[in-house]
Amino acid sequence: MAEQLVTVTITAESADWLADFTRALVADRLAACGNILPAVRSIYAWDGAVQDDAEALVLLHTRATHVPTIIARADKEHPYDTPQVLAVPVADAHPGYLAWVLEQTAL
Repeated sequence: MAEQLVTVTITAESADWLADFTRALVADRLAACGNILPAVRSIYAWDGAVQDDAEALVLLHTRATHVPTIIARADKEHPYDTPQVLAVPVADAHPGYLAWVLEQTAL
């Protein structure tokens, strides 16, 4: 793959917030699409205690070069002080899907 594709995962308290955030990223060509899972259970350590919360999760499909901008946008717009934003490299992809993601995320 000439251009590295990644899946960026972001969690939030609200699936609606994630949908609005994802729409803006797609409109700005920073992501080709986002798949929102409206109900995930997150168990994590925070502020010295184990937390157990209902959250939503989005899986964004994009170019690795867009990750710094997505992180900056999440830092600015996300309701959490420290949002979970992870970029996972895509090892391989269907050639047609790869071409579509690259076309949709070309700036």
